[in-house]
Amino acid sequence: MKIIDMYIYGFGKLENVNIENIKDFQIFYGENEAGKSTIMSFIHGILFGFQTKTQNELRYEPKLHSKYGGKLRVIFPSNGYAVIERVKGKTAAGDVTVTLENGTTGGEELLKQLLSSVDKGLFQSIFSFNLHGLQNINQMKREEIGKFLFSAGALGSERLSYTETEIQKELDNRFKPGGKKPLLNEKLLAIHQLNEELKKAARKNQEYTRLVKLKEELQKEMDLIQGSLRQIGRRINKLSEWKKIQPLVLEERWIENEVEKLEKLFFPAKGIEKLERLHQLLPSLKAQISSLSERAENLKKEIELVKPNQPLLEAESDILGVIDQIPLYEQLDLQQNQEEIKLLEFNDKLEEIKEKLHLTINEEELLAINTNIFIKDQVLKLSEQGKILNETKEKLDIQFNEEKKQLEEFEENIRHIESRLIPIDERAIVEKQLLKSNDKRNLDIELKTVQEKISLYKKIEEQEKINIQNLKKQKQIQLFSFGLILFVAAVFGLVFNQLALSLVALFLLVAVGMFFFKSRAPKKVFKNNELLNLLEEERRLAKELESTEYHQTDMSLIHTKIALDDRLKEELQVQRIKLEQQLIQYEKVISKFEKWESESIKYKNSLKEMCAQLKIPMTIAHSFLYEAFLLIEQYKTILKDKRLLLERLDNFKMKKGKFLEELQCIVNRFLLNQQNLNVSNIAFVLRNMLKEEQEKSAFFKEKQQKLFEINTDLEQLKQEIHHIEGEKIKLFQEANVENEQQFYERGNETEKREKLLERLTDIQQQLQSTYLSKLERISYLQISDSDEIISEHEEEAETLKLKITKLQEHHASLKMEIQSLEEGGLYSELLHQFREKKYELEEAAKEWAVYGIAQDILSKTIEKYKNIHMPKMLGKAEGFLSFLTDGQYIRILPQSTGTGFLIERSDHTIFEANELSQATTEQVYVSIRLALVTTLYEKFQFPIVIDDSFVNFDEKRTGKMITLLKTFKQNQILFFTCHAHILKHFQEKDIYSLKASYPFHLLG
Repeated sequence: MKIIDMYIYGFGKLENVNIENIKDFQIFYGENEAGKSTIMSFIHGILFGFQTKTQNELRYEPKLHSKYGGKLRVIFPSNGYAVIERVKGKTAAGDVTVTLENGTTGGEELLKQLLSSVDKGLFQSIFSFNLHGLQNINQMKREEIGKFLFSAGALGSERLSYTETEIQKELDNRFKPGGKKPLLNEKLLAIHQLNEELKKAARKNQEYTRLVKLKEELQKEMDLIQGSLRQIGRRINKLSEWKKIQPLVLEERWIENEVEKLEKLFFPAKGIEKLERLHQLLPSLKAQISSLSERAENLKKEIELVKPNQPLLEAESDILGVIDQIPLYEQLDLQQNQEEIKLLEFNDKLEEIKEKLHLTINEEELLAINTNIFIKDQVLKLSEQGKILNETKEKLDIQFNEEKKQLEEFEENIRHIESRLIPIDERAIVEKQLLKSNDKRNLDIELKTVQEKISLYKKIEEQEKINIQNLKKQKQIQLFSFGLILFVAAVFGLVFNQLALSLVALFLLVAVGMFFFKSRAPKKVFKNNELLNLLEEERRLAKELESTEYHQTDMSLIHTKIALDDRLKEELQVQRIKLEQQLIQYEKVISKFEKWESESIKYKNSLKEMCAQLKIPMTIAHSFLYEAFLLIEQYKTILKDKRLLLERLDNFKMKKGKFLEELQCIVNRFLLNQQNLNVSNIAFVLRNMLKEEQEKSAFFKEKQQKLFEINTDLEQLKQEIHHIEGEKIKLFQEANVENEQQFYERGNETEKREKLLERLTDIQQQLQSTYLSKLERISYLQISDSDEIISEHEEEAETLKLKITKLQEHHASLKMEIQSLEEGGLYSELLHQFREKKYELEEAAKEWAVYGIAQDILSKTIEKYKNIHMPKMLGKAEGFLSFLTDGQYIRILPQSTGTGFLIERSDHTIFEANELSQATTEQVYVSIRLALVTTLYEKFQFPIVIDDSFVNFDEKRTGKMITLLKTFKQNQILFFTCHAHILKHFQEKDIYSLKASYPFHLLG
């Protein structure tokens, strides 16, 4: 991934800032408050969301305007270009829109997919770091530095070291063997004390149990009496309710009997009213029929008096069509005159082009010449090719003279150097003298090197013995602590009858004991085979040195002579290489001349073919080929336009003749007496005749329409009278009667039955408010005297109330005795406290176990990382560190147990991380961070963002750091700094200068 452009709408104090064409290694330079950290936070915000108000980092929300957000234009290796835009939205992180190169758009899910699910924390831990990471090293205790570097090598930050420390702190806060303040120790002591007090209170608890049982029996008896009282109360309430509704129930039963006596007859709803309304409608309808019949006769007489000229009206569309074509006829006449003028202009242009071309061919031959786009392109290319060939010939002449001159100079230099070289026989004698003088010196140097290696191996062997002893002590202390915890757990299980816990603890205790004694067994230390080989080599070299003869001679003159001869040979070799290169250049110029001649021949042949195809002479083609082609093309275009113009003129004449024929046909049919009129007058007369006949036709149609409407109304009124008679017959049929007298009698009986049903409905609605069901109301009809039954129930209730009062008094006395025992013995309270403390101990033990498991998992994870992933990362980091320190520190070794690093110097001295200087520790940290990028996170090719992380380095170390960063070709690097001395390591085009002013400006 590479950031190409960024546009800031509003972020912090930055507004409408556009940074384009960001380089692979881009420097952002500016003083404090210029906006460097703001741009760095803007990149994080657009890619991973704005900071929420609950997070520690700044949100950079603008103070002076409402714009918040911006966009980045980036390129992904697998998805091409993409635009990521994030603005202020519904959520604190903002609304993001991602647009890909192929037009695909999306939101957070698409962005997460493009970023390979890398979150902000991982990005900042691996690819983005500032001075804060290096300052952490300076602020740490010396013993914590090794752990911090190991954590940075595992995760890119100090989180691993911090997590390991926090887990150990939580374990110590919860339990320590023999301690008193830790939580588990306090709870074990409290449970032991409560258990003793609980045993004393249990002896007083037997009398308490008897009284509680008696109290529960009294309570059950009182509950039974209360249930009986509730049942008696419900009976009294129902009898009282029956006294209220008894009259309504009796009336309901009487009405039901009366309704059954009346026969259920069917009679139309409001039948009498409907019949009377039908009688009222008949007279009015008959009067309307008489009036409409008279109006219809009068209209028939008026229609006979008005009749239009039907043939003229039927030809209306033909007449109007001819009249409407008159403006078109006049327009055609005008266009014909204009086209004839254009025809004269075309003829003049054609004559002019013929004079320029001086061609003797006719128009048909000229039209047959091919001037399509392909030919035009060939003509243009031939013209340009001719110009290029002429320019190339001039350049080749100049280049040939220069290369020939340079070749002669190199040959002269080689002849001069060969004359100054020592002869071969003389040089062999001198070299033998030098070999004799160097034998003893080489043996001395080799012996000293072997002795230094022997000393180094002895130091390393002693250091390893010390480390093994320290490791044994640490393991024995850890095993002893763990055994003590298991012993406490076993005792706890025996005390509180938790046999499973005791067995597990004892089993683990035996296993820990066996491992403890096994670890104390002495281990054999094998002697290093490499050291034995070095001692043997030392003895061999010493013996060989004693037997070597050496004669002291002054060899300064020989050395000077050999050195001069070597320099001349080197210079001779350089001159010969230059001569070979110059010969290659000379041959290239010759080959270019041959290529030019070949292209020139091809050009002439192509030019001849094009002249034959365009029918133009070679004399014109050499200088004006393209211009002649354009004239031919123009002539063909004008000639084609002329032929089209002639076709249009013929078309105009044909349309005018057709129109005049149609007009004459209309005149012969309707204007026989007016044959001498012109076209405009004929149109005027025809329009007036049509208008008069149309007015007659409209009046005729209006009268016919009115007659039709009156006849329709008459027919409708007759149908209504017929409908009324039918309705009367239908009412009689519905009531099942034959005449009106029977109809009225049947209606009165139906009305009486409906009134009884309405009263019955009213009574039933009143009875709905009672809670007595219909079955209960029927059963209560058998009761003769309800007041007497109510009195009996009330007496029974009084008796039960007296009995329950006595029971309540006895219950209260028992409750007082139980309360006295509870206050004196406190057994239940102690039992509750014991169970509560026991539960708290179990929960605290679970928490302690969780942290113990977490510590174990973390330790196993660290060991797995050290054995599998870390070697590759450390190999890369060692290369970086060696480069940054000029080979002074060559290896980074993980501690054999736990976390932390050892650093090996070039003389094979081993240092712990806390023994290094501040600057060297920072170099180790940077090497590890960069090694993570190129190994474990190599597939994530994100930009490396650095914010003034090397301000504590001197000038030499800073230069080394910049040189190392320039080797990172797969990752874009964005470097933010406020130090001007760093800029000398970069070109001006790679630097963006930021001004610490508002509004914000960019200087290239």
